Amino acid sequence: MNFLAHIYLSFGDPGVTLGNLIADSVRGKEYLHYSPAVRKGILLHRAIDAFTDTHPITRGSRQRLFPLYSHYSRVIVDIYYDHFLARNWEVYSPVGLPRYVAEFYVLLEENLHWLPEPVQRLTPYMVADNWLLNYRELQGVQRVLEGMSRRASHESNMDQAVHELREHYEDFEREFTAFFDELVIFSRDKLTLL
Repeated sequence: MNFLAHIYLSFGDPGVTLGNLIADSVRGKEYLHYSPAVRKGILLHRAIDAFTDTHPITRGSRQRLFPLYSHYSRVIVDIYYDHFLARNWEVYSPVGLPRYVAEFYVLLEENLHWLPEPVQRLTPYMVADNWLLNYRELQGVQRVLEGMSRRASHESNMDQAVHELREHYEDFEREFTAFFDELVIFSRDKLTLL
């Protein structure tokens, strides 16, 4: 899952939310240097990624893309799924997406000073271009994919992946909906155990 899903799956806990956001920038046992809530978020993020990577529904979504995008298919599907979460936000949250995103940006900026450097560098772009809200539109998805394609270490062609989203839109949306319902239950249960 990508940024919006990880934030949502923190279920409103600020520390867990920040941990879930920064997890990809925290290696190995470095998570032990953070507060208990942030540690929970980091561990939750890792569990969400493992659940997502091994799930048959997400595997099916990735297989549709694999012939064109190889191992980048996983990243692309994560972005597609954030798009569907944003598009169907009212199904999952009583708080409107614009307000939810604005409140998250405030939390992020208030805590920016202690977040890992990669997150500090990313934050101004995320906020200025309003990535999380713009996931709702295909144009926003296109911009995210273009940015990721530029940053990829090898030629990825991710900037072209919006074409497959358009072509198989209903299939990807159906897969997202079925998967995300399971992921919400998994994440709530995992957070309780942490």
